[in-house]
Amino acid sequence: MSEVKKIATRESYGNALVELGKEHEDLVVLDADLAAATKTGMFKKVFPERHIDCGIAECNMMGVAAGLAAAGKVPFASSFAMFAAGRAFEQVRNSIGYPHLNVKIGATHAGISVGEDGATHQCNEDIALMRTIPGMTIINPSDDVEARAAVKAAYSIDGPVYLRFGRLALPVINDREDYTFEVGKGVVLREGKDVTIIATGLCVNSSLEAAEKLAADGIDAMVVNIHTIKPLDVELVVEAAKKTGKVVTVEEHSVIGGLGSAVCDALSENAPTPVKKIGVQDVFGESGPAVKLLEKYGLDGQGVYEQVKKYVG
Repeated sequence: MSEVKKIATRESYGNALVELGKEHEDLVVLDADLAAATKTGMFKKVFPERHIDCGIAECNMMGVAAGLAAAGKVPFASSFAMFAAGRAFEQVRNSIGYPHLNVKIGATHAGISVGEDGATHQCNEDIALMRTIPGMTIINPSDDVEARAAVKAAYSIDGPVYLRFGRLALPVINDREDYTFEVGKGVVLREGKDVTIIATGLCVNSSLEAAEKLAADGIDAMVVNIHTIKPLDVELVVEAAKKTGKVVTVEEHSVIGGLGSAVCDALSENAPTPVKKIGVQDVFGESGPAVKLLEKYGLDGQGVYEQVKKYVG
């Protein structure tokens, strides 16, 4: 059996920026002294005149990005999620969100899979923060193919976009001829009748693995990939919930304010359905190998399988 190809979505971000840069001269990339880690260094190497290192000053970087957008450029401001969404929240809200400027935020190293950097750098609150900003589009791709497509789609959107990327190399699951990416539209990866698993980011692969294990137990699980958290594909979420009558959300994010909360908001208004939220359960992360952390927090395939089986059973 051939080994599954794995690529970190932060790598995809860097590669996509280079491709876009060749097509669009108005694209500018900003970084906060983390070009090597966020992979924007790839863009800097090809287009040094269109790369701005703002230093360890993320709040200022967002202000610079806002100014560039107001001047007609399309800036991609890049940093770790903890700094892009957390430290610079006020600037993102007031300087970018409020005037609805055309700034794209490339947030890498999101979630507990940051690993050894520990709780201070493992941002499990970024989606919740960004959801509260009116007009902000939020995209959390599941693999290399989806991440590249997301970056290109973000460029074409007129307004602020928050792109969430990870440090950990992920299996490529969307490498197929019929794959299409559309902002705001979820993707049914597996049909099922007993329970609907709605996942985002790296947890999409975990959910697919869990569905295989559940099938061996006679549980037919539907798996839905929600790459766009905002705007949410409410129509698909409601349709899937009505079909199975039980919903589980899976995310590498706090169960407060993220995908699970967005799904619950949609269902409570349109189709009240029991929902179990799998994610970081209102706790901080800790230092450790990324894979081991995902196992401990129940976000790997086995962990998702066990939780869904218990819920359905």
